[in-house]
Amino acid sequence: MLHTDIPTRDDVDALAGVREHPCVSIYLSTTPLPKDADMARVELKNQLSEAVQQLRAAGTDRHLIEQQEEILVDLIEDVDFWRLLSYSLAIFATPTSVRTFRLPNRLNTALEVSDRFYLKPLLRAVTFPQAAFVLAVAQNSVRLLEISAESPVYAVSVPGLPSDVADAVGLPSINGRTQDSHIMGGRIQGGEGQKVRMRQYARAIDRALRPVLSGLDLPLILAAAEPLAGIYRSVNSYPNLTDAIIGGNAEETPDEDLGRAARGILDELYAAELTQLVDRMASRAAHGRAVTDLSDVARAATYGAVETLFVDIDQSVPGLVDEETGVVTLSDSEDAVSYGVVDEILRRALLSGAEIFAVRAGDMPGGGAVAAGVRFVV
Repeated sequence: MLHTDIPTRDDVDALAGVREHPCVSIYLSTTPLPKDADMARVELKNQLSEAVQQLRAAGTDRHLIEQQEEILVDLIEDVDFWRLLSYSLAIFATPTSVRTFRLPNRLNTALEVSDRFYLKPLLRAVTFPQAAFVLAVAQNSVRLLEISAESPVYAVSVPGLPSDVADAVGLPSINGRTQDSHIMGGRIQGGEGQKVRMRQYARAIDRALRPVLSGLDLPLILAAAEPLAGIYRSVNSYPNLTDAIIGGNAEETPDEDLGRAARGILDELYAAELTQLVDRMASRAAHGRAVTDLSDVARAATYGAVETLFVDIDQSVPGLVDEETGVVTLSDSEDAVSYGVVDEILRRALLSGAEIFAVRAGDMPGGGAVAAGVRFVV
């Protein structure tokens, strides 16, 4: 199965609040296949060597460099950690701490060394995780699947998940005309009895899923036929169950077919969300409450004016942003002194409570590196 640790907004805010030198941010392309783990470890060694070179060139204290190197070498040598990966790995390290997130998105390998963390690629995973769960429910079977944009479908082990309706209610079968139970003094019979048992089945499934899905923000897509689909929806407690479902008999549908159908639902879900966001920005622009110039957005972020921020995940603009005025000074290259201007704008917007959306170039309002809806004009 995939192993993911998608960060929460609190995780991102905590990383955004870190200011110390050095902060090393590393993004690696990985796979869930154990045989590929060694390649990822070798790539991390290479990125660590480059980070050390940048720190030495910046005149960083030798003791801090040694501490930074040691904490990342410990991660490289943690064999168990490398057995459990997803499609990207984000690493945020200081000389005294390291945080990692295994992401279902496919991100490019990247290294940033500065006095703050490089968060823009991480925000892509928060904005559009490109992953979901599929709950395939039929009367005689139930299974939970995990999908991402381009990966195989993975079955998720769920302790306590009933095997079928009869198992959930402790009966050998629910197909008899009369069920040995009473409701309000009367006997449950025929189709009515089956619906009662299916509702008990659905509740048992929901109970089993709670500890597995607790704290996650990924969509849950239901694959089921009526009336079971409607029955499950009526008892579901997971807040991210999608309106769209995969119809038909889930028991007879192969996992890969369910995965393809679920990816189509995800695409539609994200496309609709993005359209709403872009329309909202257009409305703000019409009322003078949106800015797209890099310098204007940097100034707005510095003064806490940004309410909604779009950033181009692929565009890098090396330089500095003045702490007091937000004036941008561009740089010819990236090193352990400068940092990404776009990422610094993102960091400041995060700290003022802004919504952040990391998107591809073609989805950027205004077509630049950043765009912001503002609370007030600076």
